[in-house]
Amino acid sequence: MKVIVAYKNPSADNPNACHAGLGVTAANAAEMLTEHGIPAEVHAVVDGFQLRARLRAGAWPGVTALVMCAPFFDTPFLEKLCAEFPALRFAVVFHSNVGFLGVDNWSTGVLGEQVALEMRAHNFRVAANSAKFCRAVSRAYNAPCALLPNLYFLHGPIERKRPNNPDVLRIGAFGATRILKNLPTAAWATRIIANHFNVKTELWVSAGRTEGDGATSVVANIRKLFASAAEVTLVEAPWSTWLEFRRGTVRRMNLLLQPSFTESFNGVTADGIAEGVPSVVGPAIDWVPGNWIVNPDDAVEVAEAGMRLLGDRGAARAGYEALSAHNRDAIASWRRFLV
Repeated sequence: MKVIVAYKNPSADNPNACHAGLGVTAANAAEMLTEHGIPAEVHAVVDGFQLRARLRAGAWPGVTALVMCAPFFDTPFLEKLCAEFPALRFAVVFHSNVGFLGVDNWSTGVLGEQVALEMRAHNFRVAANSAKFCRAVSRAYNAPCALLPNLYFLHGPIERKRPNNPDVLRIGAFGATRILKNLPTAAWATRIIANHFNVKTELWVSAGRTEGDGATSVVANIRKLFASAAEVTLVEAPWSTWLEFRRGTVRRMNLLLQPSFTESFNGVTADGIAEGVPSVVGPAIDWVPGNWIVNPDDAVEVAEAGMRLLGDRGAARAGYEALSAHNRDAIASWRRFLV
């Protein structure tokens, strides 16, 4: 058995693209599968033609399954690929829950096509990294959907010693500036937390990438919110490589806020756990400790949960244990698909 986890290299279309998330997801999946006795490799490809060329050239000897992170092939091409390599198992993983899928015209279009393809091709499966998405596909399309959750490699629990009364409180609300990520609520919660502790506070956000209608105005409105709050500063951090982001930025935070309205995993929350930083999240991110989850439509509730976590010395270890439990369940799901 050998698994190839493939993802589209975004710099092929745009050298300045910041869409590193799928590459990080693929790399973590391959590392975790290998760690658990399932040989796996991660490979970036420009497009389906490059992937097919590698298969034809025998670049991956012994490969038995090819898992594609996100639906970046058109369906007729994918059907031909399945027919050309009948002994190879293919899966396309949808990496959004249905809420985010509503603003992704491409994925919404190919989902129905690929559900139909699964009925025709014995070696192809539609998959998702969210159990909620799988259930929705099953009920809406009367079709199966394989659950292949995100995997996240952990080196061990991190419990960083931070001062109880820091000179500057750093709060991170990272990720693409999408409306459904609910960044405004994170900003309001940050101002409430700053008022409560009466300390200089920085809200760090990812700058330079916005998605969807109205996303550009989100950051502009946060600037207006903070204009009358001398103790709060907005820090717009440029996008960087994953390890630079995790070690150079996330590690510096005291708290993360991810009150997203819809998710299928949320890598930033996992990055925080890997660096010993807890997160306040909405119920869409359901694998974290229960006391991290709040109503994402209530800025006061987000702020109050953040205040509690800032004083909770066991929060980092609780996050590590929750992500470890998610990984155990996720590995079991991957085994059911692969074995």
